Amino acid sequence: MNQFYKNLALWLIIGLVMVGFFQAFKGARSLDRNIVYSDFIQSVNQGQISEVLVQGDNIRGRYLNGKVFQTYAPKDPNLISNLREKGVRISAEPAEQNSWYMNLLMSWFPMLVLVGVWIFFMRQMQMGGSKALSFGKSKARLVSDPDKKKVTFKDVAGVEEAKEELEEIVEFLRDPPKFTRLGARIPKGVLLVGPPGTGKTLLAKAIAGEADVPFFQSSGSGFVEMFVGVGASRVRDLFEQGKANAPCIVFIDEIDAVGRHRGAGLGGGHDEREQTLNQLLVEMDGFESNDGVILIAATNRPDVLDPALLRPGRFDRQIVVSLPDIRGRLKILQVHVKDIPLDDAVDLNLIARGTPRFSGADLANLLNESALIAAVRGKNSVEMADLTEAKDKVLMGKERRSLVLSEKEKENTAYHEAGHALVSLLTPGTDPVEKVTIIPRGFSLGSTWSFPEEDRYSENRTYLRNQLTILMGGRAAEILVFDEMTTGAKQDIQSSTEIARNMVCEWGMSDELGPLSYGKKQEQIFLGRELSQSRDYSDSIAMTIDKEVRELVTSAYDRAMKLLEDNRDKLDLIAKALLEYETPDREEINILLETGEVSSKLKKKIENSRNETSSSKPSPDQDAPPRTREGGPRPSSPDLAPGQA
Repeated sequence: MNQFYKNLALWLIIGLVMVGFFQAFKGARSLDRNIVYSDFIQSVNQGQISEVLVQGDNIRGRYLNGKVFQTYAPKDPNLISNLREKGVRISAEPAEQNSWYMNLLMSWFPMLVLVGVWIFFMRQMQMGGSKALSFGKSKARLVSDPDKKKVTFKDVAGVEEAKEELEEIVEFLRDPPKFTRLGARIPKGVLLVGPPGTGKTLLAKAIAGEADVPFFQSSGSGFVEMFVGVGASRVRDLFEQGKANAPCIVFIDEIDAVGRHRGAGLGGGHDEREQTLNQLLVEMDGFESNDGVILIAATNRPDVLDPALLRPGRFDRQIVVSLPDIRGRLKILQVHVKDIPLDDAVDLNLIARGTPRFSGADLANLLNESALIAAVRGKNSVEMADLTEAKDKVLMGKERRSLVLSEKEKENTAYHEAGHALVSLLTPGTDPVEKVTIIPRGFSLGSTWSFPEEDRYSENRTYLRNQLTILMGGRAAEILVFDEMTTGAKQDIQSSTEIARNMVCEWGMSDELGPLSYGKKQEQIFLGRELSQSRDYSDSIAMTIDKEVRELVTSAYDRAMKLLEDNRDKLDLIAKALLEYETPDREEINILLETGEVSSKLKKKIENSRNETSSSKPSPDQDAPPRTREGGPRPSSPDLAPGQA
């Protein structure tokens, strides 16, 4: 209540000051503009008036020097003739018919506006808990809705190690003596680190659902405002709420919004973000104790966080929430299909194997897309074909069958993709070819997809050289068949050059240069991305690097050309099958190479597909949009574009 009276006194003072300014301004205006009638007549006789406006008994005019005036005239019959003799320009208008209440309203209108604004703010303070003056209050939300369906650890899959570490914290909050009798103390802070979509925020929701203690939820961006000092004030208020509700858990999502390395901003030590971070550091581990307040934060950019924030005593534990492996992906799929009716023939193991480097969010999106596809097709359950189509759509984009291509361009695309596929099939130790297509998807006019039989976390030099050979297969096929180069190999060339340069400069896979790293990357932490790469080697080393990179790529091209020349009949066979049937998969390609004929299964599938899309085909005279063919091997992860390795 004391705060209410303080706010009331503040607004009263503001109102009185505004009224005083208004009255002073009004008095000054009237003193400057109003003159007595005798002075007006004298000025007319002296020829100092240039023009007047007569409105009944009121006269407004202008001096020769430009100043304006106003006076009240009695009934003077000689006034007009006197003005005409002195050459004054005369204008006349009817007298204003303002009633007394209109004059009163016009006089007090500013005061009424001020009173209205004051009443509005007072109502806001009474109804919203002083929201009008609560910039420094924390925006953290207390999660305590018993009617809302809670997320538990059973709803989280694919991150078993992270779940185990967080379950320890929940168990400590439920039974502290079990740990304190051995002298253990609960970590003050836990930092969840991992790529986007891996389930960091979902884990926090599970903690909120499992722990029987207050749970405050906030975001890093919620502390920063345009007003100086607001962020630090909100941090203080957040921890004050936490102490009042201890033991409790405070969760800050995307903490890198306020926890970036100090000294990297544009405002130096007085930057608002840095002041917020300083207050956060003090609250987490300062002179005052915060026993019972556990801070859990999440970020996908731990490299930009300030070292003082990461030290033990603040964030005692860093939990890595990584991309799931094949078993984790299967468990995630099983969690998300609980509300999706699946056909009996659906094999989730096959979907899990064919989605390497998919995060939990990617898998949830894949299942949602498959359900949408099945609903559009009028099905009662999601079939394997719907899941396969959804996976292709997530990886490469929707099919663009309306895109009009010339026969020459189709043939060029078919041989380009056939070159990738055949080189991959003939090169031992590579990932098996999953599917080849010349149907445009996204920005690509054709794609060759390969997926590993099992998850791979590192690559050896032989595997990388094989990848370079596969990447060069498309360009080699174009040269071999058409004796011409096209822009379709653009992405292949970029990817192969990047792989070769990394092999030489970062991975130490050059026999001539040895196991050394060349070129130090410079990153602006405040911006969070790499800006440049400094040269920490001589010009002679730079020439050697260029030579080694060129040697790796050109030798891969020569190997691809040799394989295609020795197996030209198989190249023609795959290309013709692509032109006719568009999208053969691994089984159908193997049958094609073994028997020399296309399987009846593929013929039936492509016939059904054409029947479904025949009604939506464009007219022959439709103009095709501008395009650039992007051929190349499959993406090895869902965040890679067509043609990238």
